[in-house]
Amino acid sequence: MPTERWKISVGGIVQGVGFRPFVYRLARARGLTGFVANTPEGVAIESEGQVAQLQDFLVALRGEAPPLAQVGEIVFDSIPLWHDGEFILHHSAVAGPVSTLISPDVAVCEACLAEFFDPADRRFRYPFINCTNCGPRYTIVRRIPYDRPQTTMCGFTMCASCQREYDDPGNRRFHAQPNCCPDCGPQLSLVEPDGRQSAQQDGALHAAVRRLAAGEIVAVKGVGGFHLAVDAANSQAVNRLRRRKGREAKPLAVMVSDLAVARKICRLDPMEEQALASRERPIVLAAKKDGHGLVEEVAPGYDQFGLMLPYAPLHYLLLQGAVRVLVMTSGNLSEEPICIENDEAVQRLAGIADCFLMHDRGIHLPCDDSLVALQAGMIRQVRRSRGFAPKPIALSETGEMVLGVGAELKNTVCLLKEKQAFLSQHIGDLKNLEAYRVFQQSLGQLASLFEINPALIVHDLHPQYLSSRWAGEQNVPTLAVQHHHAHLAACLAENRHAGPAIGIILDGAGYGEDQTIWGGEVLLGDARGYQRFSALEALPLPGGDAAVQAPWRTALSYLHAAHGKELPDLPFMAKHECGPILAMVQKGVNSPLTSSCGRLFDAVAAMSGGRQIIQYEAQAAIEMMQAAGSLGDDLFPCEVYPEDDMLKISVRSLIREAAKAVQGGMARSEISRRFHLWLIAVFSEVAVEARIREKINTVVLSGGVFQNRLLLEGLVASLVRAGFQVLVHKELPCNDGGISLGQAVIGRQALRQG
Repeated sequence: MPTERWKISVGGIVQGVGFRPFVYRLARARGLTGFVANTPEGVAIESEGQVAQLQDFLVALRGEAPPLAQVGEIVFDSIPLWHDGEFILHHSAVAGPVSTLISPDVAVCEACLAEFFDPADRRFRYPFINCTNCGPRYTIVRRIPYDRPQTTMCGFTMCASCQREYDDPGNRRFHAQPNCCPDCGPQLSLVEPDGRQSAQQDGALHAAVRRLAAGEIVAVKGVGGFHLAVDAANSQAVNRLRRRKGREAKPLAVMVSDLAVARKICRLDPMEEQALASRERPIVLAAKKDGHGLVEEVAPGYDQFGLMLPYAPLHYLLLQGAVRVLVMTSGNLSEEPICIENDEAVQRLAGIADCFLMHDRGIHLPCDDSLVALQAGMIRQVRRSRGFAPKPIALSETGEMVLGVGAELKNTVCLLKEKQAFLSQHIGDLKNLEAYRVFQQSLGQLASLFEINPALIVHDLHPQYLSSRWAGEQNVPTLAVQHHHAHLAACLAENRHAGPAIGIILDGAGYGEDQTIWGGEVLLGDARGYQRFSALEALPLPGGDAAVQAPWRTALSYLHAAHGKELPDLPFMAKHECGPILAMVQKGVNSPLTSSCGRLFDAVAAMSGGRQIIQYEAQAAIEMMQAAGSLGDDLFPCEVYPEDDMLKISVRSLIREAAKAVQGGMARSEISRRFHLWLIAVFSEVAVEARIREKINTVVLSGGVFQNRLLLEGLVASLVRAGFQVLVHKELPCNDGGISLGQAVIGRQALRQG
């Protein structure tokens, strides 16, 4: 049998996941000689032996890879024999172009948990236990190759026992970069709001558990930042947290000790259970059960809880005490980024937390918990962050490197590199300097991991967004892209569909090319361009952003647009000073026109007796969906008419019908059901008309309004019945968290077209 030496390059997520040790064992088992090393491109292998063994080795590289590895392209070539005597691990190469991938942070594995709960194990109850198959990755790496000196573990020198594990090819911790134990690794401490350390190690943990049971708020440093934790069965404690954090009504996520407890709290579909227990460990939105045992203040007026299971060893320890369900909400004041530094947390959260359970392992990059929901038969992303970022989205085509810098709300950034799209973790709303700092830091992380040198930076059409202004400050060509066009392109790219498609894009706001606020759009197109085929009627939004916070203003404006000066006397109007708002609308003062579907939800909700002032984004619309419960049989009449070379969907006629229903004493639940069916019917009708005119049979659904499960599931079913191919988001959120991908693919297409 002939002997050859093969040079093999492996791409994908192959660093920090035990891939080199796996290659080492694979080669030794087959009697091969050579070496394996991390490089900026991925993993480099040279293996020498009989051709049959080399072929088997090549197949096993992909087929038997470690759990966290995602093997990408494998390239190999025959090179001259070296006649080395063994197979060894080389130190990582640091020079050269970067093309390797970094694993997301993942939950502690079953093997580590078995040791964690074993009193005879040297890592018994050690909060930072990990191995090559689990633990922190993305949030601790500063640059690649992924080796300990390049991470926030660089300051911890391994003890002799840990070093032996690290050096032993047969050990699960062979070259596990965060490897540590109680003798050489990070330690817990309990710190008071004045910065004084009151306990350490086990004492810190036990004190924190006691204080949680006593109803105190504990700031807990986790994997991607601090959580604010409190007993989810203690009404006073939850209310105190809400008051201090400035989060009066928005639902709070809870962490439960295991699936058995989760099943007592929520009605769980098998897909929801699978998502809960996955190594990504997202928050899963699931239906509340009667008698769930949690206080109403956790998720007031909402029929779902946001559940998650423990993912860090420390979480398991916290949930072994008397409190088996903890509120675990992000460690920040509302609208601010999550805290990651110890001193920063004490400074920013001292007015919220009663104490701080922290540790000395650094977090390089903030990373919120991901959020998913079961909608239209699939688990779909609502917020893509820890556990998923920076795992790439596969693209159908390659091209030049392009950077998309996202929208103002739910910002993410996206780098296109060859046939992959790398999206950052959820950054948040770019409305303050703290969030802008995280935006810049996240761009810096992408730069350090992937050597960003984009040919083009793509930003939102709105010139005043901080992301747009940042793009303009760079010494790189830029392109402004309309918000809803980016939504359309993002969904096409995620589904690896070239288009064209009919894009039904429904959200709260996006700057339109006519300088009005869009948000109820039917676009025809793809990454190359678009045509605005149809939209909701654009009506005045009195006070602009002030009306977003006060849906009653929008309701009043829309009633005026529908009825003129002869307004119907609806009960909600008696609660407000209507005169100044009507005068503002009549004079056209600070009343920009909007076709937003989000604002239409607000108007119908407020005029039918729902939320008048919101306390968090989309609260009125969410409560409107809750009121409906399900879709009924009746709907308000639909009216579509041609105007300005497009089809306009009559909002005025809908408002008149809804006002009649309110005056006739129709229940808000029935009004909501009819409104949802109206949306489904009218957008289905417009899609059919677009197909007739343009011969396009693919429909894209995107925009934050499609987080409404009744609308999404109802419209998908209606379009499928009409014979359409329907594309919906799954890997990315339908909200603005996916915008950056759409921007980037539009930019790449623009470069192709010259």
